[in-house]
Amino acid sequence: MSPARGEVLVAGAAAGGPALVLSAPISFWGGVDPKTGTIADVRHPQHGESVAGRVLFLPGTIGSSSASAVLLELVHAGRAPAAIVLHEPDAILLLGLIVAGEMGWPAPPALRLDRTLHERFAGTTVAVSAEGALEAGT
Repeated sequence: MSPARGEVLVAGAAAGGPALVLSAPISFWGGVDPKTGTIADVRHPQHGESVAGRVLFLPGTIGSSSASAVLLELVHAGRAPAAIVLHEPDAILLLGLIVAGEMGWPAPPALRLDRTLHERFAGTTVAVSAEGALEAGT
């Protein structure tokens, strides 16, 4: 599989990990447990999966002004995704990464990638470069 190129939304160090390609949008507030990193929303198709250390492909977010705070808590607890891949920027969510970086915490990078490319990474381990390249391994 050839590498894909994403637009860097929030810069960060190169990262990688198993891909978690969500099949439905999620609200971080109430949808993700900030202490464990697991998807807590019982209605979400990936309920019980962990976002911690994964390259998280989001088909969308369900708005909440608290999403940035939950993401910040995930970073602080060491339970954040290794990288976040969105199909469109979500300023509220990404604010959590920016604040984490300002606090000197190691925040994951965030990229924008066309939604049609998300599914190709399901079931793979993904390497994300600081410049926005995404490469699937096995």
